This record gives sequence, C-alpha cells and structure tokens, in this order.
Amino acid sequence: MRWLLIGDDFRFGARRAGDFSLLREASRKHGFGLEAMPTVEQDGVRVSSSAVRAALAAGRLAEAEALLGRPYSISGRVVQGDKLGRRIGFPTANVQLRHNRPPLSGIFAVRTLDGHGHARNGAASLGLRPTVDNSGQAKLEVHLFDFAGDLYGQHLRIDFLHKIRDEKKFPDLEALKARIAEDCDVAREFLAAKERA
Repeated sequence: MRWLLIGDDFRFGARRAGDFSLLREASRKHGFGLEAMPTVEQDGVRVSSSAVRAALAAGRLAEAEALLGRPYSISGRVVQGDKLGRRIGFPTANVQLRHNRPPLSGIFAVRTLDGHGHARNGAASLGLRPTVDNSGQAKLEVHLFDFAGDLYGQHLRIDFLHKIRDEKKFPDLEALKARIAEDCDVAREFLAAKERA
C-alpha cells in the first residue's frame, strides 16, 4: 500500500479500537501516505452508506438519491425467466442480481438504460414474488412501457425513482394481474410528472 484515504470516523479491529491515530503511526512506520476525508453532509444529514441503505430500506428513494447525487440503480444482464409476466399480459426483463439481499424491495417506478443508450420507463418488482414463488430468492423483473423486443443477454441499468408499494401475496393470478395494471398506471403518472417538472 502506498496511500490510504479513510473517512474521518473510520474505525477497525476488535471493538472498533483502531482509528486514524493508530493508522498514522503505522503510516510513519511503514512509509505509506494517509489522509482522512472530512464528513460530507446533504441537507444536514451525514452522507454514508448506512444512511443510504436506511433510506432505501424505508422506501425513501428521493432521500437516497439526494445522498448519492444520482438515483439508486442496479445493473445486470437480462436472463431467461419463467415467462409468467408474458402469460398475464405484462412481459418483463428479468435482470440477474449479483446479491441475494438487495437493500430495497417492493414495486417501483423506474427508468432503464440499455447497452445501446436507449432509455425507457417502466415498473419493476424487486423481491421474493410471494404470490408465485417460494424459493426465497430475490428477483428483479422490469416491465418496460410501450416496448416489444428482445433484451436477452443485454446489460440493463435500472434507476429506482419512486416506490409504489411493498410486495404482497395475492390470492390468485387474476388479483395479481389487476394490481400490476394499477401499479403500472401509478408508475406512468409519476414518471410523466417527473418529466414535466
């Protein structure tokens, strides 16, 4: 190591006993540069990964966006799914997740960007799909508005712009289909208002 940058509140080791002073001694002894980055605040809130995760978990996407300086996004390859969305009239791009436990879950208004630079609006479900799946694995499915094409194998970035609701288990596919239609209407209205603003 030649140079180390840490946050001004960085701690490490047993009982978080290691701090900047300990690292400063080590830097002198072992000849590496050390610098502490000052705290960054946004609207009086300390910007940190913990604050971002807390905002995401609570569905406060505008707060997470303010802390990050951009919308929270997940990127991944579009993979084959079970084609249930297509069968009920809402085809989805199934995006491969790198982590089994994303920091947020629910139904969202989203904007996507593909590898060719095409941006599209849609609604996304991120979670366990309790009505149709009991695997316990999180899945990200995105229904793109006014799109009929093949995205398999393409890289897709999904920007999460607004949380519509939490996941819910429905009694049957008809009830799920009706709610998806409502969710898409809410997402379209939100995204249209955002574009007008």
